Amino acid sequence: MAPDEPPLAGYKIVDLSTGIAGAYCTKLLADGGADVIKVEAPQGDPLRRWSASGAHIPTDGDGALFSFLAGGKHSVVADAGEDAELVNRLLASSDAVVWSTGSKVAEHPEFSPHALHGRHPHLTVTAITPFGLQGPWRDRAATEFTLQAWSGGIVGLGRGEQQRAPVFVGGQVGEYLAGVYASVATLASRWRRIDGGAGELLDLSMLETQIMCLTYYPVTYFELLGRPWRDARRPTIPGVAQAKDGLVDVGCGTAQQWFDLCAMVGHPEWIDEQSPLSITELANVYADEIFEWLAATPVDEIRELASAFRIPNAPVANGANVTSFDQFVERGSFVRNPGGFQQPGHPYRMRPARLRGPQPAPRLGEHSEHYRTAQLSPRPEPTGTAKRLPFNGLRVLDMTTFWAGPCGTHFLAMLGAEVIHVESTRRPDGTRLIAGIPVTEDQWWEKSPIFEALNTNKKGLTLDLQSARGRELLGDLIATCDVIVENFTPRVLDQIGLDFAAVQSIRPDAVMVRMPGFGLDGPWRDNPAFAYVIEAASGVSWLTGYPDRTPYDPYSIGDPNAGVHALNAILLALEHRRRTGEGVFVEAAMVDAALSISAEQVIEYSAYGALLERDGNHGPTAVPQNLYRSADIDEFGRLDSWVAIAVATDEQWERLSRALGSPSWATDPALSTEAGRRAQQDSIDEHLATWCANRTRDDIVATLWDAGVPVAKVMQPHRQTELEQLTFRGFFEEVDHPVSGRARLSTVPIRFSHGPRLFHARPAPTLGQHNHELLAELGLSPAEIADLEASGVIGVTPAMRWG
Repeated sequence: MAPDEPPLAGYKIVDLSTGIAGAYCTKLLADGGADVIKVEAPQGDPLRRWSASGAHIPTDGDGALFSFLAGGKHSVVADAGEDAELVNRLLASSDAVVWSTGSKVAEHPEFSPHALHGRHPHLTVTAITPFGLQGPWRDRAATEFTLQAWSGGIVGLGRGEQQRAPVFVGGQVGEYLAGVYASVATLASRWRRIDGGAGELLDLSMLETQIMCLTYYPVTYFELLGRPWRDARRPTIPGVAQAKDGLVDVGCGTAQQWFDLCAMVGHPEWIDEQSPLSITELANVYADEIFEWLAATPVDEIRELASAFRIPNAPVANGANVTSFDQFVERGSFVRNPGGFQQPGHPYRMRPARLRGPQPAPRLGEHSEHYRTAQLSPRPEPTGTAKRLPFNGLRVLDMTTFWAGPCGTHFLAMLGAEVIHVESTRRPDGTRLIAGIPVTEDQWWEKSPIFEALNTNKKGLTLDLQSARGRELLGDLIATCDVIVENFTPRVLDQIGLDFAAVQSIRPDAVMVRMPGFGLDGPWRDNPAFAYVIEAASGVSWLTGYPDRTPYDPYSIGDPNAGVHALNAILLALEHRRRTGEGVFVEAAMVDAALSISAEQVIEYSAYGALLERDGNHGPTAVPQNLYRSADIDEFGRLDSWVAIAVATDEQWERLSRALGSPSWATDPALSTEAGRRAQQDSIDEHLATWCANRTRDDIVATLWDAGVPVAKVMQPHRQTELEQLTFRGFFEEVDHPVSGRARLSTVPIRFSHGPRLFHARPAPTLGQHNHELLAELGLSPAEIADLEASGVIGVTPAMRWG
């Protein structure tokens, strides 16, 4: 491999997908250097004609979002029947295929995922479907909106207000999340098979990706603590708020941040460390005074004060303003597409490994003739044996905390890597502290459902990195590890002198991954970054909420989205190391990953001058699309049970009309087209709300699903285990923790045909559980280890001050 070649140079992928998920998956792989051949039916991918704002696309051109997602790919037009031989030749000469429904080629029986896997045993076949390829729901109609409802993500973290319908996360985020997970799965399979072995079928469920990224391990939380994470919708306080001269996002993720906010707004008397109320509840008590202070204060002043107090904060981005933020200007976060519009740069940066820059998208069928006449060499028949688990033999030093970092390293651990999770007794992983367990309770720090759900299969080590001996031991440990991952604020590693040069002096071929919130440079470098400010700064929040009020923070996506993108970067970096022997430095800023999944906003504004706006539960991909209240009383005794209905095609509208009994209002010819329905969507909503109000959710779902209409219950997230499709796929596994006991934990949103069948081999480690084992491996004697414990360099109980 030439030093300047991207990591996946020579890796060939056939793209049989339609829609954003598959397109984003193959974009990430193409940017990593893979050769992607997009096989389209003569009509072309519908994304070519797509604009979320409804902008006019010339008949001889393609939509800007398509140009962003398809840059650098090749396009081959194939008729499903007549060109089967051509498609099979392409598949025979490739390494992987990405598949989803939506085109006549992909839906031809000869090119179903199972047929592809059987006919071309050397291929990694990555299939992206709403619910999975098998199971009772495999053929059910769904959209990204109805999947959010089934996942519990619409109400999962209490987003919205109790007196209004809950609200979904706008911007088609679920499509992008499925896309990055599909890329990770494809690269994991490549890693498994790199020394030989047959291909495999990867079965990705978009429902499960939304569960992983839009909810915060609610089943484990409920089963261990006996209560849901949220029992009502409450706006985040302050969250996105109206300042004197614009919108600003300010949040409190910890008790200390709440105390600092009280001081910042001039009310230190609100601080009550003994209050039985949570910080969320306290913020709601004083909401009016907080919003009054914010409304009287300019955005820049609020952000300057909040940054001085170490309170997470950000401006609120949209397609029109995001490219002007000083952080993104200084870091060059946006680049120009060959089509002339602006788009986000890569979701991660790396060196010396290189990623491809923006390239033109192919015209429909641009490369058809080339591939029809080319001599395509089939890939050799599989030889050797693939690894039982893809990452067997990989050692990872996991210096991450909370959600973003641990969820990425957790995937590696569940698929075979030895992951060493480093904490300190002074600063345990933050997820140990957020379960609401009283500190007076025995071993309270071992009873966090969130920590348990995020860290199975890992080993636990405590090291005080403020001590010279702790730093020395960290260096000894780095020498044994292939990958080092951290997500502290940049100044933390600066203080202990652990940069990439220091790591390379210890282990020249190490992959080092840093996951700062806003990047390692720029004016926002040291700002604390929780999910909500990442979402606000990137535009994800802008499209979430009602048009008559400030946006809602999704309060979820910023972390797992960053974690999965960082994981994708790790796999690219490992491929570069495998080919060259070089270590790789990766900067996977949380905000860069978020900018990538909200790319459509800046693209639409830059290409068409169109500012995308939030519109409650309406959206550009389906009409009608909304939540409707049913007749059910919910588990909290409220008339607050909802269903999601989304009609994505004219055919689905006809089916909905018949399912309703063909009432005169629904059979109006003006509603037979999307444009006609969009012009009357408020009236349609009123009719559907009336129809749903007297029916149970079970009745509504059965009636509409049987008719082929996308529909869902808006689930309470802790009820995810009631979904029979998840049970069929084994998405939850029961794990017995030595302190907190048995509970069901989520796994990964992909089923691998080569396994594993079960993902959780061991419960999450107790604090410092593997201190003796890991330090003995470094050559320390029992007496030396005892001395370290006596001096506080290591330990198994928190050394923190309380009260």
